[in-house]
Amino acid sequence: MKIIYKAKAVNLDIKKVNTFGKFLGLMFRSAKKSKNLLFEFEKNTSTSFHSCFVFFPFLILWLDSNNEVIEYKIVKPFTFKVSCSKKFKKCIEIPLKKENKTIIKFFVGKRKDLNI
Repeated sequence: MKIIYKAKAVNLDIKKVNTFGKFLGLMFRSAKKSKNLLFEFEKNTSTSFHSCFVFFPFLILWLDSNNEVIEYKIVKPFTFKVSCSKKFKKCIEIPLKKENKTIIKFFVGKRKDLNI
């Protein structure tokens, strides 16, 4: 999937989640076995997320209908509410792991505190 951020494009390997997947997201998984997850919504929404029972940090991207990044955040495990300041159409959860190092660096820059 092609994502646009600051007029630059990047391709992401993602798995689109179904209705049940929207409920579970990255919960009860390990970072190693987790895939990048795409949540799509029928219309623009302001749905909030959480990382309860997610045992590793991840990057969350909120996108508009044109796959442009509206906002992003690094989410730590067991955070009770994570939300975007604007309405969005899609959301992607990207586990912080070695395979995603280039993608994460693209969005947040090089940060030693991420340990990837």
